[in-house]
Amino acid sequence: MKLLIVEDEPNLLSILRKGFAENNNDVSVALDGKTALEMIQNYTFDVVILDVMLPDINGIEICRRLRADKNFVPVLLLTALGTSENIVTGLNAGADDYVVKPFKFGELDARVNALNRRANQETEKVDSILISDLEINSKSKTVKRNGESIVLTAKEFKLLYYLAKNTGRIVSRDQILDNVWDINFDMNTNVVDVYINYLRKKIDKPYKTKLIHTMKGLGYVIQP
Repeated sequence: MKLLIVEDEPNLLSILRKGFAENNNDVSVALDGKTALEMIQNYTFDVVILDVMLPDINGIEICRRLRADKNFVPVLLLTALGTSENIVTGLNAGADDYVVKPFKFGELDARVNALNRRANQETEKVDSILISDLEINSKSKTVKRNGESIVLTAKEFKLLYYLAKNTGRIVSRDQILDNVWDINFDMNTNVVDVYINYLRKKIDKPYKTKLIHTMKGLGYVIQP
């Protein structure tokens, strides 16, 4: 999993980072709310582990902002405030789960894995993604635009599907390499740009409305 841990207490952060990394997760960290929001907006994570008490923007406010921006990354709150009122506030703000401090790492790890499984199951239930007049069916691996079938190679489909899962969100070249090619390419390679160009010729060029957009210096985004 790609995890983001948002925690300002150095000792706890070190323990969590080490524990999740040893379980073969890709772990990123943030020490404050502002940094966390920037990272979530610019990168894709499977689960965010979020402390409630942060020095600038608290975890509950971060949840509210994410959900207001239609970002539904699974969020697990770490809270020292174990009253039912505080827990309800966090869940109502958009958190998916919570763990009360102090806790055992094994329980936290199990809850994070459960959130990731649930998110993947929900994604698998949705066979089709619609973006304007573009329809992408993940089950049959077919693509149609304005009702017309478009033939893509396996890699082109995987790239398009990754962009579509992140509709409205900018994804960087590094993210695309990591998620579509699954190996560490030389970051100077232009393979992403080449395949984006292939997709544009098939998905955008024949149609008036363009869906695949370049965000200079940031990456790509698919949106109407």
